Amino acid sequence: MLGQVEYSYSASSQGQAPGPLFWIFWLAFMILMIAACWKIFTKAGQPGWASIIPIYNWYILCKIVGRPGWWVILLLIPFVNFIVGIILCIDLAKSFGKGVGFGIGLILLGVIFFPILGFGSAQYQGSAAGL
Repeated sequence: MLGQVEYSYSASSQGQAPGPLFWIFWLAFMILMIAACWKIFTKAGQPGWASIIPIYNWYILCKIVGRPGWWVILLLIPFVNFIVGIILCIDLAKSFGKGVGFGIGLILLGVIFFPILGFGSAQYQGSAAGL
C-alpha cells in the first residue's frame, strides 16, 4: 500500500553556478546599458560619468527631466519608488521629444528603449516637467 520513496543524491545541473557563457552575455548587456545611459546623460548636457554613480545618477536624472532633487528620497521608499520611476521614465521620454508610449516602453522594455534613446537621433528638448 505504501510505496517506498527513493531519494537520489546524484549531481545535476540544478544548483550549479552560471557558466562562462552567461557571464559573457551579462557583461555585454551591462556594457550596453551603461553606454546607453552615459549617452543619454551627455545628450542632456550632464556628465556621462554621473550615470554610473549609484543614487547620484537618480539625482541627475531628476535634474534632466525637471523634477526636484528631493525626489531621490522618494526613490528610496518601497512602493512609492515604483510610481516615481514611472513618472521619471515618461518625463525622460518627453524630455527627448518622445511620447508617453515611448515612456511606457522605457518602463516595460528598458533593455531595448534605453539604447534607442541613447544611440538614436533623439535630441534633448529640455526638461519635461518644466521646472
